[in-house]
Amino acid sequence: MSYLDATHDLYTKAAETPEIGLCCTTSPIWQFPGLSIPNRMQEMNYGCGTTVSASDLVGNPKILYVGVGGAMELLQFAYFSREKGNIIGVDSVDRMLQAAEENLLVAEKENEWFERDFIELKKGDALNLPIEDESVDIAAQNCLFNIFKAEDLKKAISEMYRVLKPHGRLVMSDPICEQPMSETLRNDDRLRAECLSGAIPLKDYLKALTDAGFGTIEVRARHSYRILDAKHYSTDHLIHIESVEVCAIKDPMPPDGPCIFTGKTAIYFGEEEYFDDHKGHLLLKHQPLAVCDKTAAQLGGLNADIHISESTYHYRGGGCC
Repeated sequence: MSYLDATHDLYTKAAETPEIGLCCTTSPIWQFPGLSIPNRMQEMNYGCGTTVSASDLVGNPKILYVGVGGAMELLQFAYFSREKGNIIGVDSVDRMLQAAEENLLVAEKENEWFERDFIELKKGDALNLPIEDESVDIAAQNCLFNIFKAEDLKKAISEMYRVLKPHGRLVMSDPICEQPMSETLRNDDRLRAECLSGAIPLKDYLKALTDAGFGTIEVRARHSYRILDAKHYSTDHLIHIESVEVCAIKDPMPPDGPCIFTGKTAIYFGEEEYFDDHKGHLLLKHQPLAVCDKTAAQLGGLNADIHISESTYHYRGGGCC
């Protein structure tokens, strides 16, 4: 049995009998005004963060969500995009699609504004999406891609890139880990399916996105997630796993490399009223400006009166690029 087969079996069982806390910590359940999320959807909240951000959802975008789970985030997306067929949910597990369908019918009864045909459910594989090229504005996945091994991760990201329109957004939440793991852990198919042993360092996660062609990356949140300890797992040291929320934008790749925002800020404190590097970055005196890591390094090397903050791993738009 391959690790993908193990994952399929795990989530078939999770669809039949909701397992609260399976694979992931409890992530926030956004209760928007007038939105009722059925209890079973909440029990099947198998994400490690959220991919739903109101700032992404202006202009009634076409949305693709891969790995539907209990359909909670599909319903949350529908809250902002109330149009027939504007949201597509794709999953490879038949029983999960069935559970999502059942949950959405309950949601239709609990929410006067919601119509079941706002959302289209499709059988499909993240490695070979049943979606046309450049046909969606937003593509999202929550706690799915960390399951994939390197070559499959590359394929899954390239598929998302393919279906996104130019300047479209890939919004993701996944576990990451900065510490080494034993081969025993890495090769444990059950732990990989549970969103634990597939976690990779953030720099490798971001590189996989930029290698696919995404020119702008936003690291929007970074949280503590799980601990693997020697008492319960095959490790001789404590392993701390975090979760990260990232938005990868299908912008053209800049000649000098991608713009990756990790929450750095530049503040000019010199004698003049502003500082202009003549490369598109204007810093008003004493006013913080969000900058990508590339620009932070350039400004920090100018020996000017500019303070560059450390990465907060929390970025919500605006700034230099």
